[in-house]
Amino acid sequence: MGLMKILKVNTAAATIEGAPQMVEKHISERTAEEKKKENLDNVAKDILYKTLDKNMFAKIKTCTIAKEIWEKLTQLCEGNDQTKENKLTIVIQKFDNAKMKPGETLAEFDERLSGIIIELISLGKDYSNREIALKVMRALPREWDAKTIAMRES
Repeated sequence: MGLMKILKVNTAAATIEGAPQMVEKHISERTAEEKKKENLDNVAKDILYKTLDKNMFAKIKTCTIAKEIWEKLTQLCEGNDQTKENKLTIVIQKFDNAKMKPGETLAEFDERLSGIIIELISLGKDYSNREIALKVMRALPREWDAKTIAMRES
């Protein structure tokens, strides 16, 4: 069973200061809706398990509830504040140092730069379209100078 417990008022016990005492309902007393709610943790765990590869599953297999799995995955994927800051610094450097490689097509460069921008956005750093366009123009090789000048003037 998950974390959710279905409770009922304990009519056999006296109330303390006007508040009724609650006890867990026996499984035979539960309605279909209550059984469904109680099973939500299992459903959530099943969804999480199905999305993980073998390596990630090995890291969370000791977790017992969905919330614990989610927190462990968050820690593994995002890290703490210091880890996030380090990741952001590295990705900003990748963005700043991105240049079109010799023999690379514009489509390939665009795909590579888009990947870096997606990483930046996921870490909370966002660049305007103008900043990205200027970066692309600065990253192009010298043979593109005539085109970049024309783009800058327009």
